[in-house]
Amino acid sequence: DVQLQASGGGLVQAGGSLRLSCAGSGFSFNDYAIGWFRQAPGKEREGVSCISIIDGSRFYADSVKRRFTISVDDDQNTVYLQMNSLKPEDTGVYYCATDDRTISHGCLNWRYYVMSIWGKGTQVTVSS
Repeated sequence: DVQLQASGGGLVQAGGSLRLSCAGSGFSFNDYAIGWFRQAPGKEREGVSCISIIDGSRFYADSVKRRFTISVDDDQNTVYLQMNSLKPEDTGVYYCATDDRTISHGCLNWRYYVMSIWGKGTQVTVSS
């Protein structure tokens, strides 16, 4: 059974840090790219970061560059999102996702609507 499980969210003050985890099971984890997405109330889901596990390439939304870092522990089938200098606008439900197309395309065009395998989200709330 293909699964992604996101965890690590919480409530933090502006300027603080959180580390999210995305554990994968039931598929050849190392062949895929994993994306992190977030959705704030009333807003469209947006891409935050993506990592191609097979070649290590990483991508970030402009809004999180130099604050967030995506990494992978392929022995543990887990992708991490280290979030530093958090801002209230980072508040939302964070999801990790992937799709079979990432086997050949990696993080190319990593939009939420092309991902078909989603983990249950984890809430991140940043207070001002």
